[in-house]
Amino acid sequence: MLEECRTCGHLRRSLADAPADHRDAAYGGDPALDAVRTRLTHRWLCAAGRPASVFEIGYGSGALLRRFHDDGAAVSGVDPHQLAVDVDPVVSANARLWNCAVEDVPDGAVSADLVVGVHVIEHVSDPGVTMDKAATMLTESGTLVLLTPAGDSWGPRTFGSAWWMLEDPTHVRFFTAQSLARLARDAGLVDVRVDRLVLDSLSVDVASAVRAWRSPGPAGALAKRGVRAAVLATAPAVVAMRAIAPGTRPTLRLTARRPR
Repeated sequence: MLEECRTCGHLRRSLADAPADHRDAAYGGDPALDAVRTRLTHRWLCAAGRPASVFEIGYGSGALLRRFHDDGAAVSGVDPHQLAVDVDPVVSANARLWNCAVEDVPDGAVSADLVVGVHVIEHVSDPGVTMDKAATMLTESGTLVLLTPAGDSWGPRTFGSAWWMLEDPTHVRFFTAQSLARLARDAGLVDVRVDRLVLDSLSVDVASAVRAWRSPGPAGALAKRGVRAAVLATAPAVVAMRAIAPGTRPTLRLTARRPR
């Protein structure tokens, strides 16, 4: 059972009360699909111009930071090694990296034109502290971008406990557009905008259907080759559905700016 805020619809999850047949590890994605996400994310983050400095909350393997480094940006980031993956050696050698929670990064240590977190804030126990810290890391008029699963999408309502986003045992909360925007405004950010991405998390619907059919086991739904093949085969139909029906899009994107 998920705990829902009656005002904004924000969902909180206790693993004891809502185990949802979770897998063993935090990471249960597919490297090929993740590479596509990284390329797409980098492309639209640079649509309005390439930032001179980038800080990533939850850099994981460093794939996104590597792209910004190759663009010529000064890159830095923080990650508590939750996913236990190897970090790109170029990023390790050239970026300023902290191995801790974002709130433990020393005050004043970071000043970046872009602070980005890709599917991170749903993992943190105190999102207010995380948002406040991210806001202090921005240069004047710098931009914060966060991606997170949409708790107000059709996924939880359609698939219930089989929703693939519940497979990750470290997903402790799910934002709605309203709760995510409120969090950013409470941190003093301006020009707050929340939209829903069409081309993110393309595996969610197939993986959720598989979980509804039968338990995928401790490795998770995407560990099976047949499921990954089904994701690729159905991707055009999934994209078309999301283009027509915004409520089916499983990812919220927050964009906000530090005031001048």
